[in-house]
Amino acid sequence: MKNLSFRFLKYLYIHLLILFSNLTVAQVLVENKGDKLKNTDLTRLSFTVEEALDWTALFDRTSGWFGADGIFSIPLIDRENANTSKKNVLFIFSDTMIGDIVNGKLQNGSKMVHNSVAYMEGNRADRDEIHFYPDKKNSSEVGTLFTPETSDAQKGDYYWLGDGFVNHSLKENIYIFAYHMRNTSSKEWSFKQVGNALLVLEKDSKPPFKNYKEIKTPFLIEGEEETESSSLGAGIFANVQTADVPAPDGYIYVYGVKGKSKDLIVARVLPENFENFNQYRFWDGKGWSAGIDHAVGITDSVSNELSVTPLKDGRYALVFQINGMSDTIGLRLGLSPYGPFGPIINVWTCEEPQHKNYFTYNAKAHPGLSNPGELIISYNVNAFDFLNEISANPKLYRPRFIRMKFE
Repeated sequence: MKNLSFRFLKYLYIHLLILFSNLTVAQVLVENKGDKLKNTDLTRLSFTVEEALDWTALFDRTSGWFGADGIFSIPLIDRENANTSKKNVLFIFSDTMIGDIVNGKLQNGSKMVHNSVAYMEGNRADRDEIHFYPDKKNSSEVGTLFTPETSDAQKGDYYWLGDGFVNHSLKENIYIFAYHMRNTSSKEWSFKQVGNALLVLEKDSKPPFKNYKEIKTPFLIEGEEETESSSLGAGIFANVQTADVPAPDGYIYVYGVKGKSKDLIVARVLPENFENFNQYRFWDGKGWSAGIDHAVGITDSVSNELSVTPLKDGRYALVFQINGMSDTIGLRLGLSPYGPFGPIINVWTCEEPQHKNYFTYNAKAHPGLSNPGELIISYNVNAFDFLNEISANPKLYRPRFIRMKFE
């Protein structure tokens, strides 16, 4: 009986040892597989790119809202990725043209407002599912939606809109960064940023947003010239569990642009502290410090609007217009939401600047509009002699889109 018990214990010990060995090997294989999936090459990316004609056509309109810049897209359900259940999308714009185009000619009575939005049912380019505000079709009073009413606001001041997101830790409010702008003369292109604000829209609120909240932030450092200023709001990356990202660390990353060299700066904050500006921490080159004055550039030559998107292989894609205004959309690969970032990879050459007065700017990716394995990227088109050019070609001032497919 003793020998039988001994043999049984020996048999059990051997099998446990084999099982433990198999588990150890399996664990090593999983870890190795993870290491292989984490691509650390910041110089190469295999992709193809083409015009996204369906998205470009969505904003080709001849009545009501017919042009704008500053397009950002905000998914209105928990997840940012498109391969989930149906979602709605809020588009936000800065300077916006409203009027009518008949036989290619701009009609009298058109006007510019300083910001606008559009709601879309689902996240596919469907003309029947998108509705613009303000718009002659939807409002008897066509005017700017968001206007500065902070203590330092002056008559004639206006907001241009930065990036935004739905904060599921704060009642699912929509938070949008807003640049407080002021004209310095009656000449075209005579303006400066005088403040930085955060707009708070309650869940399910609709235009004309009579009850939105605006909070003045300390996230603007004014330079002697407009190009020397530093400000937050150029892009937002929600690296949280509800965003369905590969490696959530629980932070909201907010990007900004600094100085003439277009340096990218970044802050991060927990979503529940988004209105508590003392809790924002800025990357200082070695760690995270309080105060935008401690922020250092993590790369350069970016645009005033941009995006940071995680890729399946563990890298992060920073998409932007090279040097802010140029004919080239660029991409840098990063190892984390705050870098380091590699050299510029040219993605697309925009054809519109072939016209001597046209220019393109502020490219960014829209992961909430993209299918798995691709990125939908927008860029804006404008003209230096704006009033004459918009009269000659009323359809120039609207976003264009490309589709980047990963191989």
